[in-house]
Amino acid sequence: MGSVHFLDGGGEMAKAIREHDWSDNELGQPDGWPSALKIALGMALNSKFPKCIVWGPGLVALYNDAFRPILGDKGHVLGRSFADIWSEVWPEIGPIAERAYAGEATFIEDFPLVIDRYGYPEQCHFTFCYSPIRDENGVVRGMIDTVIETTGKVESSRQLRLVNGELGHRIKNTLTVVSAIVNQTLNSHDGAEARRILRQRIGALAQAQSLLTDSGALDAEIGGVVEQALMPFRTGQRRFRIGGPPVRLSAKQALTLALAINELATNALKYGALSVPQGAVDLNWTGGRPNSDDPFRLLWAETGGPPVASCSGKGFGSLIIEQALAQDFMGESVMFPDPAGLRCELRSRMCHLGVGQGAPH
Repeated sequence: MGSVHFLDGGGEMAKAIREHDWSDNELGQPDGWPSALKIALGMALNSKFPKCIVWGPGLVALYNDAFRPILGDKGHVLGRSFADIWSEVWPEIGPIAERAYAGEATFIEDFPLVIDRYGYPEQCHFTFCYSPIRDENGVVRGMIDTVIETTGKVESSRQLRLVNGELGHRIKNTLTVVSAIVNQTLNSHDGAEARRILRQRIGALAQAQSLLTDSGALDAEIGGVVEQALMPFRTGQRRFRIGGPPVRLSAKQALTLALAINELATNALKYGALSVPQGAVDLNWTGGRPNSDDPFRLLWAETGGPPVASCSGKGFGSLIIEQALAQDFMGESVMFPDPAGLRCELRSRMCHLGVGQGAPH
């Protein structure tokens, strides 16, 4: 091989170009490459910015070290056709390459492409410029792809928009719930009793909201919601038997369930199983595959308490449990007396649970 000083300082890819067998390639041996290609490639190889030189009618690809991560596991593609390397997206980027070969540069930010570089389709985004490369006579002989992957940035921006939107919904929903709590409490109680109940109910709402805010998540695991809602009612005695699989709830579902459990526990403390030493509460739930039609069921069951009166009231607790809970879980929620104690059952499907599910905000 003759002089290939244009490869000097070009890192691992310069070494790969030196060692590559070019005998069957349309470019021939590197020492005989056109001056325009040598100059453009030398500049690209010495750049820390991802660059790929595409040359000739066969779209032969020559790239620098910084470009290699973009290729993923596509393998050793040096000297292959740029169109073959990116065959899965050539319908999208081919016309842009044609414009570069026609002498027109193109700059695009955050261009979405579904590429296959790890054995599966992957949604990615790229900011790039396809620029024509002219020889000493001004004739376009190839192009240079200057590119940076922006998938992470685009995904972060999408997540930020989602979080901001969800935060707006949370604030709106929380204010609506607070308003309902205040109206229902003041309509049913007076003076010191009203203030006490207001503090308890708003405190339960704040605890559930804290569970979501502290995690920074758009949803919550049902076990954490249950534990947080029952925290004020726990004593040294084992009055609660809790169990169920991990299930993700949307922010709104978590708040409504926390309020419902708070109302059930308050009622049990005043009139039900928690009002006597031997009483206990079983709170269990069953689920299935996420986003499927598998059933979801949650059961509050009191035992060992005094006789249960008919559940005919329409107070705040009944409204939360029988209306709001059913609506937000897109299912059914009922309270009913049982000889053993009060029962409350919530039934829905797994596809209705989690972020993006449940009733509209």
